Amino acid sequence: MKIVRLLILLAVLVGGLVIGSLNSQPIEISLAFWVIKTTSGVAIIASLLVGALVGGGMVLAGLVVPMYARLRRANKAVSAAAPEPAATVQSPSPFDGR
Repeated sequence: MKIVRLLILLAVLVGGLVIGSLNSQPIEISLAFWVIKTTSGVAIIASLLVGALVGGGMVLAGLVVPMYARLRRANKAVSAAAPEPAATVQSPSPFDGR
């Protein structure tokens, strides 16, 4: 499993290097109060990263957090409905330790 993760990481790294090297034209990104001077490859990779982070955050906020809340409520309901386990009485062991 570690080899697969390493290979995926290496493939993503090589892909980023290829995108960065093939798109080396200088560009200016004008924001409201700032101007960012960079290359188009860096801008492409940064926009992909921002998109992945925003998408992951939306999935986290829209699906994962509500599902954890439902799971917590269900676990509380099950534990409240479950009867208390009776105290078990253990019979003395036939082995007395001698």
